[in-house]
Amino acid sequence: MLFRTDLALERAQIIGTKELDGVAQRTYEICSTSVSEIKVLNKKGEATIGKPQGTYVTVEVPAFTVSRELTDGRLDALVQILRSLLPPDGLVLVVGLGNIAITADALGPKCADLIFATRHIEENLQRQVGLEKLRPVAVLRPGVLGTTGIEAAEIITAVAQKIKPCAVISVDALAAKSAKRLARTVQVCDTGISPGSGVGNHRKEISLRTIGVPVIAVGVPTVVDACSLAQDVTGEQNPCKETEFENMMVSPREIDTVTDSSAKLISLAINCALQKNLTAEELLSIV
Repeated sequence: MLFRTDLALERAQIIGTKELDGVAQRTYEICSTSVSEIKVLNKKGEATIGKPQGTYVTVEVPAFTVSRELTDGRLDALVQILRSLLPPDGLVLVVGLGNIAITADALGPKCADLIFATRHIEENLQRQVGLEKLRPVAVLRPGVLGTTGIEAAEIITAVAQKIKPCAVISVDALAAKSAKRLARTVQVCDTGISPGSGVGNHRKEISLRTIGVPVIAVGVPTVVDACSLAQDVTGEQNPCKETEFENMMVSPREIDTVTDSSAKLISLAINCALQKNLTAEELLSIV
């Protein structure tokens, strides 16, 4: 039975063996926060796990439905991970993917609204307002094909060709196999993203291969495959065979809180990772 998931960690767990051909795994802690890292090393690893070559880092977090704290170990872990994957200098384009009109898909646009855009702030103005040495950052909300008639990848590619960033950070809602990972996991990877792939709505890939610069993808699972959920509850191996639930995705009741809280955490982590001369508190007061 095929389950939909965007999480590399879940794909590895589905296979069920510790040693995977072409895949390296390790677990460690950053500031008392559990972090799992999966590296897909070669073509064999791609075939084994069904993900492109690259690094996939999963940060375990308290449920966004009950924890509103921002400046704790989760933030420090995400900042360190983002900085390890990003070029140290240069313009970065942050892209909020998704549909703001659909709550479970609104993580990207909500996060984009909280990013500190600095590309337009000239050095003289930076000195005048006491914000010197700002890293240039641009922000984009490309919307979705159904409302714009343009693929998000096409918009991002056109903007990237014009402003020439050294890297792109894309933020999007993800799909999980397990309900236990809903609103409790943040995945960061350096392989880009194919929007909608986790829910069977494949859109054009956003990656180094298509955009021309490294793409760091950040996401939180906001929906779970209904068949997977049914299997967890009933214990049956194929509970959705020939039923209307086969293509259904389920979101938590508190999805508004999940998207709001996760957007705040991720946007602050991105702001902190990019603006090394500013503290989290200073960034919270600016944005």
